Amino acid sequence: MIASLSHMIEQAAISVAWLLITVFPFLPETLVEYPETIMIVVGFGGQFLFAMRFIIQWITSEREKKSVIPIAFWYFSIGGGAVLLLYAIWRQDPVIICGQGLGLFIYLRNLYFVSRDRRTNISDADDASPDISSEK
Repeated sequence: MIASLSHMIEQAAISVAWLLITVFPFLPETLVEYPETIMIVVGFGGQFLFAMRFIIQWITSEREKKSVIPIAFWYFSIGGGAVLLLYAIWRQDPVIICGQGLGLFIYLRNLYFVSRDRRTNISDADDASPDISSEK
């Protein structure tokens, strides 16, 4: 199953190569013959997204003068994790597939908790505010 997914990802990389060659005619057509070049760029892109989450967390913590995890941290975790999972499937690497797959579940679950807490806080704030319309 992983081999067939890997093949599908490689075919998508070839399609992306053709698209890039069409949009940027100065790129060599041999790019289509080396889908691994596209996939290496995808892998580095995933690593970049994944690294950005720590930079965002660091900047936010410095601004707040305490350790905080902003919501953007979880979005970058999901984006980077998804791209790295795609790359791992293409490479057929079970270690990275398991790590990123589990990580994605954890990031999505944490984002759910953040969203749930925000909805609860908004609901609590609405309950605490006086009803202006009834005070005539």
